[in-house]
Amino acid sequence: MASHRKPRSRPGLVRTSQAVGITTAALTSVALLSQTAGAAPAEPKPSLEEVQKKVDDLYRQAGVATQKYNAAKERTDRQQGEVDGLLDQVAERTDKVNEARRELGSLAAAQYRNGGMSETAHLLLADDPQSMFDQRQLMSRLSDRQQRAVDDYESLQREATAERGKAQKSLESLTDSQADLKESKRAVQAKLSEARELLSKLTAEEKARLAAIERRKEAEAKRKAEELARKQAEEERKRKAEEEARQKEEEQGSGSGSGSDSGTGSDSGSGSDAGGSYAAKAQKVIAFAEAQIGKPYVWGATGPDSYDCSGLTQDAWKTAGISLPRTTWDQVKVGTTVKTADAEPGDLVFFYDDISHVGIYIGGGKMIHAPKPGANVRTESIYYMPIHSVVRPA
Repeated sequence: MASHRKPRSRPGLVRTSQAVGITTAALTSVALLSQTAGAAPAEPKPSLEEVQKKVDDLYRQAGVATQKYNAAKERTDRQQGEVDGLLDQVAERTDKVNEARRELGSLAAAQYRNGGMSETAHLLLADDPQSMFDQRQLMSRLSDRQQRAVDDYESLQREATAERGKAQKSLESLTDSQADLKESKRAVQAKLSEARELLSKLTAEEKARLAAIERRKEAEAKRKAEELARKQAEEERKRKAEEEARQKEEEQGSGSGSGSDSGTGSDSGSGSDAGGSYAAKAQKVIAFAEAQIGKPYVWGATGPDSYDCSGLTQDAWKTAGISLPRTTWDQVKVGTTVKTADAEPGDLVFFYDDISHVGIYIGGGKMIHAPKPGANVRTESIYYMPIHSVVRPA
């Protein structure tokens, strides 16, 4: 008969299963805690001020790379012209060598046709001895001509070889410059891409706050510009007052009205000519720059539809008959350096320690410049960026 008794439990087995479950849970917890403890802490999100500083730095670095690009392009264009000229000379020399070679061939063929018999045999067999003597004289002259042809050929060949050597060196130099050009272009594009990527990650609220930060920066720059304008206006009033007082003293001490008028007029005219020359040039420069307002900044551009900073200053001063170099690093060396407080319209204002940006001073603490990618040529306070120096080109 079947037994209906409840099977006896196995306490050891139950306890073992429970222990395994507890141990597994504990190990899982420990593993999770270990992973959490070992994980690198998330980097804090940068503040808007840090983002703005990073973007500004990237744009400035792109400006430096742009000037390197401009220098490499200028060098590449110049070397390309040199190479083209040398290749033309090589082609010309080669034509002359080939012409000299053809002449030598003709002379050699003529000598071969007449060289199969000795001069004595020619004389003995000649029907007309006098004709034979005339032929010998002709052959002598032919020999002299042949020698000159050989000399000319060798000289032309040496010149052609030298020209080919120059062309080869210029081509190698051109290749190096083209490599620098590509590297500078890549650097500019990389910096601009990084700046755009940073800005693209901002939310609408962050972009609005960043715009507010930018407006405060512009307001501070404008305040400094207005302060400079007041100082310059005051200095100009003082200068005019001192000039008028000096003229009155000269008139009173002269004792001769006509002599005083003549002398004053001469001094005044001389001063006007000396100062007016630069003022007239500056007027042309500023008029040109004003006409470019609204055109886009494009790095490496020299107009007429777009500009980078040094391309604008170069094109503007060209209207006044002054040829500026292509880069900011070279433009800063042209002319006379003046104090910021003494800046006059037309002067060039350079920025940053690396001299990577330039604008045209128009007075009142303001300038016209091509700012950066994504912006157009515009009027702005010279205090928007740290000033390096002010230079008067002419």
